[in-house]
Amino acid sequence: MPVNLRAPLPEELHPVAGVKLGITMAGVRKANRRDLTVVTLVPGSSVAGVFTTNRFCAAPVQICREHLAAGPAKRAIVINTGNANAGTGEDGLVRARSVCVALAQQLNLAPEEVLPFSTGVIMETLPADRIQAGLPAAIADAREDHWAQAAEAIMTTDTLPKAASRQVQIGGKTVTVTGISKGAGMIRPNMATMLGFVATDAVIEPRLLQELVREAADRSFNRITIDGDTSTNDSFLLIATHQAGHAPITQLESPEGAALRSAVIAVSQQLAQAIVRDGEGATKFITIRVEGGRHKEECRQVAYAIAHSPLVKTAFFASDPNLGRILAAVGYAGIDDLDQNLIDLFLDDVHVARNGGRHPDYREEDGSRVMKQAEITVRVDLHRGNRRATVWTCDLSHDYVTINADYRS
Repeated sequence: MPVNLRAPLPEELHPVAGVKLGITMAGVRKANRRDLTVVTLVPGSSVAGVFTTNRFCAAPVQICREHLAAGPAKRAIVINTGNANAGTGEDGLVRARSVCVALAQQLNLAPEEVLPFSTGVIMETLPADRIQAGLPAAIADAREDHWAQAAEAIMTTDTLPKAASRQVQIGGKTVTVTGISKGAGMIRPNMATMLGFVATDAVIEPRLLQELVREAADRSFNRITIDGDTSTNDSFLLIATHQAGHAPITQLESPEGAALRSAVIAVSQQLAQAIVRDGEGATKFITIRVEGGRHKEECRQVAYAIAHSPLVKTAFFASDPNLGRILAAVGYAGIDDLDQNLIDLFLDDVHVARNGGRHPDYREEDGSRVMKQAEITVRVDLHRGNRRATVWTCDLSHDYVTINADYRS
């Protein structure tokens, strides 16, 4: 069961002016499953994105990069689940391009105005014919209030759809930020979501979108990990339709820019954390906060060493306060001049280790009490400087193995 996560209610998700979402059953992998989503954008919309660093990236990732390099103005997005179209070579590229062409023809667009996305099983042929056949129904279904339905349609091993929404006042106008994401396994930063889409009706100079989407990713999706695997398809888009009616935002450092940035980051973090809460087989949501570093990168190194350790993650699943495993992970994180005699370790409010050794007041029953909670914070102080970093992760359970062993069946 997901950790303190519920399905979003449609009425909680504010429509974004200029964005319509349509969903249908195309039979991409299984019959009677909503697996194809088409998102249409009002003319003049701008899009920016960040993608997986996996060099074995999927065909749609390659095409999205090409189309975005041609300019930020885009008019449509097509998303299929059930097939990742990764590890498919030149044939995968041909099939993904054919989907873009088919959608462009139906919407009277250029193919470069379409961005394709796929998620699902790797190294299987994309059934482009089924996707193309389903496009008319998805287009006919398009509504501004279909965010919840789209969140469900892009799921794979997710147990719940993931969506978030915020509204802020900018220049006397109500500005909406709404997004959806999917992912539950093969989650590790750079990027760190299988798929994520956030849209706003804010009026913002298109040149600022890439900076904003990268910052939002770095503070959300690039701070989560479930199993340490970086997907072939990880993608995160930020869409601006410029429909809100306020004066254009020309600087992210302005009060208006700061308000939009805050809303976009808040939505992105909620979506990213929902992925961890719904991690395959997860029973604990764990915040790992490393502070006292000389720079943020070494804090991230330590945080990920803890978050990726199977020994640490299985101890959390068992509610076993075998906390020396955390100190061991700190030690092998790769900081060559780390002074172990300075390290402090906290488990929520419990001071576990001081100056690199067991705190004299620490009692295992206190650690056990915290380990039984559904939400836990691990805090490590390196006492090397004033930088800090936070990562969100989950435990590793028997169900994780079961889910991934049965994934293709």
